[in-house]
Amino acid sequence: MDWGRAKSVLIFAFLVLNLLLCYQLWMDLRDQASASLDFTSLSAETQAVMEQKGIRVLSPIPAATPQLPDITYIYSGEEQDAPPVLLTEPVDSGLMYSSFSELSSALQGQIPDIANYRFDSQESEVGKFVLHPLVDQKYSLFRVRLELINSNQKIVAYRYSKIEIVAPPSGESGNGDVQKVLPASQALSSLIEKYFPADAVVKEIELGYYGEVFNSESQVASPMWRFWLEDGSAYYVDAISADIISPKTTE
Repeated sequence: MDWGRAKSVLIFAFLVLNLLLCYQLWMDLRDQASASLDFTSLSAETQAVMEQKGIRVLSPIPAATPQLPDITYIYSGEEQDAPPVLLTEPVDSGLMYSSFSELSSALQGQIPDIANYRFDSQESEVGKFVLHPLVDQKYSLFRVRLELINSNQKIVAYRYSKIEIVAPPSGESGNGDVQKVLPASQALSSLIEKYFPADAVVKEIELGYYGEVFNSESQVASPMWRFWLEDGSAYYVDAISADIISPKTTE
């Protein structure tokens, strides 16, 4: 009996078996991921368009439809184009991911309201963390940014413009009463059927507010659904009027 040949056959058989097991594991994980994303909120027509255009949604579709008002805020964008302000003591950049409360405490002396900001992993890039101010401690005010400049695993500088959010009276706002927001599934359906390009991949869906960045004594922001794609583009859908702001939209 040729033991060398038999040994080679056994090794080959084990390799094939391992490949089959790995493939089965990958299929199981893919099925579990698909099962965790509930597409039943999308119509059959929308799902058909998704399949036809090769669109994938990797983010869960939020089911909540809270009642929200427009907000008024005071913002000056002048500092946004100014040079970054150096920190007196650099802070470990790893705290952004491990303990934001500890990071806030470390920066509190120089950025007093940093605890009222939320980290945006989608807009951040190499060398720059991007955060947005929070409305009611819950909803990001998109486009208004606090930038933390990092280098050699340390946050060394920051740049932002001061903002004051004027809380509307309970049950009403400057532009009308509190209204129930558009379901995320309805906003997503419109984008899939009319706006998303073929093979688009939706990475994240978030409800927040859309802030304009021009200088003014006061500005109004509406609740917005933000849909972030894998290619780095973002689509915004007004959660009250259903108006859509796409990367090609100028207003």
